[in-house]
Amino acid sequence: MLNSLKEIYQNVIVSYIEELCNTPFLLVMSILDVVIVVFLLYKLFQMLKGTRAWQLSKGILLLILATFLSEAFHLSILNYILSSVMSYGLFMLIVIFQPEIRRALEQLGTNKFSKYFGIDDETNAKTKENIYKIAIAAMELSKAGTGALIVIERDIKIQDITSTGIVMNAEISPQVLVNIFEPKTPLHDGAVVISNNKIAAACCMLPLADDKDIARELGTRHRAAIGISKESDSIVVVVSEETGKVSIAKDGTLIADVREDVLKKILIKNLIVEAPKAKKKEKKKVEQKQS
Repeated sequence: MLNSLKEIYQNVIVSYIEELCNTPFLLVMSILDVVIVVFLLYKLFQMLKGTRAWQLSKGILLLILATFLSEAFHLSILNYILSSVMSYGLFMLIVIFQPEIRRALEQLGTNKFSKYFGIDDETNAKTKENIYKIAIAAMELSKAGTGALIVIERDIKIQDITSTGIVMNAEISPQVLVNIFEPKTPLHDGAVVISNNKIAAACCMLPLADDKDIARELGTRHRAAIGISKESDSIVVVVSEETGKVSIAKDGTLIADVREDVLKKILIKNLIVEAPKAKKKEKKKVEQKQS
């Protein structure tokens, strides 16, 4: 084994390094290649961290390590079993990570260029105003013990969900949101979808999360919130009819029992993109104060 590693080092690694030294262009492209791969791995790590896929990833890495060690220590039977499992690894990954792969591809298809050029300044101001309106409505519904489900669409469009409800295309206001969820009214059952700073539709049907690790005490409303936040990048505000507690569903996880100020902070952090120009202005102000 040591001899084979030595041959690989001499024939492959050393020759490749010599080729890089003799060809500057190839060296630059190789560095660029490494930077791109590292960047993609970093983004993948960010995307998976804190999700179910992260736990599955650690299990897969452990399986790969076990396969390598079984071969190194000549554990033939174990290596045969593990190698057989690994041979179907690609199909297993597609099945296991199907929701994450779908979501990543959807995010690639969204247009985010305007966020980097400060074009969304006016939209951000409108979004912040609507966040405060949503927070006021959520707290009013909480005090009244009225259940509510408010889905805020982000980059991934959920037109298939919106089409299940009644189209409204109305301006956002605390009064409208509270009236929608008033018991025994035509629109109170189901979810409200907010898209492009408007109430796009009400009485919408959401997919339910069926994970076994979700707490049993969570009702249909909370499971629906987790379900849509897992299938898209939407953020969902939930008001419990039983307890009056306000929760937020994001990336398939539930942040339970949040106060009004916390609700506003989470929504602002996830829905508003600071324009680069605004960041520069703030930085200059800080530098001027320090000088």
